[in-house]
Amino acid sequence: MSTGRLIIDLDAVVANWRSLDAMTNCKTAAVVKANGYGLGAANVAKALFKEGVRQFFVAVVEEAEVIRAELGPKPEINVFSGHMKGDTDAVRELRLTPMINSVDQLTRHLETLPDHPFGVQLDTGMNRLGMEINEWAAVAEVALAQRPKLVMSHLACADEPDHPMNPYQLAQFRKMTDGISVPRSLAATGGILLGPEYHFDLTRPGIGLYGGLPYAEAQPVVELDLPVVQIRDVAEGEVVGYGNSWQASRPSRIATVSGGYADGIIRMLSDRTRLYHGETPCPLVGRVSMDLLTIDVTDLTEEPAKLTLIGPQQSVDDLAADARTIGYEILTQLGARYQRKTFGK
Repeated sequence: MSTGRLIIDLDAVVANWRSLDAMTNCKTAAVVKANGYGLGAANVAKALFKEGVRQFFVAVVEEAEVIRAELGPKPEINVFSGHMKGDTDAVRELRLTPMINSVDQLTRHLETLPDHPFGVQLDTGMNRLGMEINEWAAVAEVALAQRPKLVMSHLACADEPDHPMNPYQLAQFRKMTDGISVPRSLAATGGILLGPEYHFDLTRPGIGLYGGLPYAEAQPVVELDLPVVQIRDVAEGEVVGYGNSWQASRPSRIATVSGGYADGIIRMLSDRTRLYHGETPCPLVGRVSMDLLTIDVTDLTEEPAKLTLIGPQQSVDDLAADARTIGYEILTQLGARYQRKTFGK
């Protein structure tokens, strides 16, 4: 095997959904955008559907096709980007529920698909998607008369429980929606952890399903092993990799491993992380290149056939911290070249 082996535990995904669902007294959907956070949207959705999930969220209309093909007509598939120009046929044929983000989108939807379900997304301060308070006030009566399936907003700082933006957005959401009879949703994973006042009628966990922060108690979902292509001796003073960026301070053994930034192992990890042989950490030395990593295995007592980048010794978020990013980015960039082994549901 010359490519990495990515192991995906669907039972862990389901267990994480079950745990997050148990924290609430409302319905719990599942976010499967970005190809199920890089892990395979069709397989993830199928496992969650077997568990009883009947409402899924994707980012754009194009992502919904594989979900509908896998699960058939039963689940509701919601689209965060709403009803974009050119989406009408797909929204109708795939029976999607767009989250309307603007007056223009509302007009487009009511004119082209007047009897088709939709939801509404409100901007409560994030300034990314959704209608602001004045826009909503201007069209709320018309929109609510059509009985939307959901009115939602999104929290900007839910991964920081004490951030003042959380209660501010909660207050704004209540100001914009209190008194309506339509189901409401504000909380994704971080919002669920903030407590019941953020839960409303539906929660939409995403990253927590896949083992990432801010849900620290989540079961790990992925493991990534990379095969060793070659091991060489490097004398003290010799350099390794592009730019001569690492120089041996002692006689060293360097393993060249199959994997690189083409596989989602981002260059920011150069000289900043480690791979594991069992419990022994082996530093990544030199630059991450397109297809290869160079790993210092001097302290191992045996020559490894593979090394582990993500696993029991090092989580997705540990790796993200080394790269000065977040687990979301690490997960969603896991490349197509890996041999993927999915087990569970």
